[in-house]
Formats: sequence, structure tokens, C-alpha cells
Amino acid sequence: MSRLTPADEYFYHQIPEPLPAVLAPSEHWRESLFFVLHPRAGDGDALVLTLAHYPVRQEMESLQFGRIAGQTVFARHTRPYAGDPHTMAVGPMRVEILEPYRRVRLFVDPAASPIGMDITFTARTQECVLRRGTLKAGAETFWDQSHMLQSGWYNGTYTHEGKTFEVRDWWGQRDHSWGVRDHHRCPMWMWLAIQLPDGMLGVWHWEYADGRHIYTDGYWAPADMSDPVQVLNFEHDLYWIDGGGRRVDYGKDGEDVAGLEGVVSASLADGRVLRVEGTGRWHARYGQLGGGQVNMRVRTGDGREGAAAYEVTGAHHHTFFPVPRAEGIPLAPLARPE
Repeated sequence: MSRLTPADEYFYHQIPEPLPAVLAPSEHWRESLFFVLHPRAGDGDALVLTLAHYPVRQEMESLQFGRIAGQTVFARHTRPYAGDPHTMAVGPMRVEILEPYRRVRLFVDPAASPIGMDITFTARTQECVLRRGTLKAGAETFWDQSHMLQSGWYNGTYTHEGKTFEVRDWWGQRDHSWGVRDHHRCPMWMWLAIQLPDGMLGVWHWEYADGRHIYTDGYWAPADMSDPVQVLNFEHDLYWIDGGGRRVDYGKDGEDVAGLEGVVSASLADGRVLRVEGTGRWHARYGQLGGGQVNMRVRTGDGREGAAAYEVTGAHHHTFFPVPRAEGIPLAPLARPE
């Protein structure tokens, strides 16, 4: 017999099943919230909080990680659904939607996690909904997701090793995604959250191992809350650097990599082209998943300065991950003869 949840009392259903059921019953189906925050200068500490649920595993999960005082910190908490897959709380952490698309409170009890938080996100741009993205090989689905992103201010405090630090008007971004994503076998994706004084450039970009594009979408979202402008084309010239700022090959595990440097360019629907150069270092490494997140200092071609989080990850890519780390990675389809 199917079990209903309290949320099944409401008008939330999209398929003829109880809410815990999803359209694609894959072990890689998840719905997740992602928050990243950092000082406006792009230097110093950087924090990330996630919350996700996995219908097939019947499990909720939260990660708390980042760079504090030059060291990377990580914690993971889980709980079984136990009849409640909707309450946004796992162990010592909870997410409170104070005002949809405007204010969200993030709380982590410092007594039960190496990173404690009591921080509020306040939107500084409109929310941006990316088009659904899909990657398949035959009947197998590797990625099929919807995605929302939004820039905001963060204020509050965080705690580490008994010390409490203030967060005052930090920049950052939040994401909300849902669907299938087999991280272990995705060739390469790049997620950019670029914060500038007058707005945010957010980009979500996927490539096959040979560099051919799978998907690109994103927005320039102005900080005056006016309508976002869609990204139509995206190019990147990024490379891994070591601790001394020298270019370095990732190899298999990226042992010598300390960060990223280079240029990205986004062509917008209104005709503008945003060129952004930047450099930064890890605030999270993904281990066997490859790559991770880098806290960047950035500068646009017209001189605007800001800060960003760049995520580059995947199993195989000719530039970023030259040595494959997984079996069954989807390949670019063969070109059809004309």
C-alpha cells in the first residue's frame, strides 16, 4: 500500500502518484538546495551548505563544507525519510523559507557540526529558471534536470573550532535543482556564479570528453531586480594552476592542482558580451568525482571587479580531466554525413 505524507494533503502533485514518487525512479534522482557564500573581495573564507533528498534511497542529506582560515572543512549528515521527505531539516541543520524567492534562513548547530551557521540569504536579483537539460546514450539517462539560480546577500554568523565569525553583506548564490544526475559518469560540467556590483552572471555548461557542447544556459541578472537576460553562447579558456600560480595538468587525481585561472565569455540575448578574467583557489575538492569548487577574484573587460564560485567537475574531458576515472562515460554522437 502506498504511504502518504503530510504534503500530500496539498495541491502539489504533478504525476498520478503520491508525492514521494518521482517520474524517473533512478538511484541518481535527487532534489537539492545549494548555497555558496564568500566575502565581496573574493578572498578569505568560503562556505557551502547543501540539502538534498533521494527518493530511491528514501534519504535526506546535508553537506556543510568550505574553506575556513585557509583549511578545507567538511561534514555530512543524513536521515531516513521516516514518512517525512519534505521537512527541510537533517540532524543539526535546517533550511527555513522565510519568504519565497526573497529570504531564506540557514541554521547549523555548532555543537554538532564543524561548521555552525545562523545566516540569512536575502535576494539581490530575480530568480532565474534554466531550461531543462538532458544527456542520454540510447535508453540510459545520465542527466535530466531542471535548475533555478539566484544571487543574494548573506548576513549572520558562522562558527568553527569554538570561534564565531560575522558574515556581513557577503555575496553568493543559491541553486535549486531536481531530476537525474549521475555525477560519477558525467563527462564535464561547469557551473559559474559570478557576483559583480551591478548583478550576477550565472552559467550552467556541459561538454563531452572531446569538448563538444552538450548544453549551455544561464543569465545575467541585474541587482536592481529588473528582468534577467539569457546567455545565448558561452566560451571558456580556463586552466588549472598549482600553488605558485603555474599552469599544471590535472592528470588523474589533480594532486598538484591548487586552483583555476583564465577567461570566460558569455554572449547575452540583448547583444552584450561579458568577458570575465579571474584567478582563485580551492574551497572544495571532490576527490574521486574530479575537480571541485574554486573561490575566484574576477574582473570584467570593462573594469568591474567582483568575486565568484567556479565549479568544474566530471569524469573525463580533454582539457580538465585527461585521464578517465569511470566506465561507461557517454560519448559525443557521431557526426552524420551530409
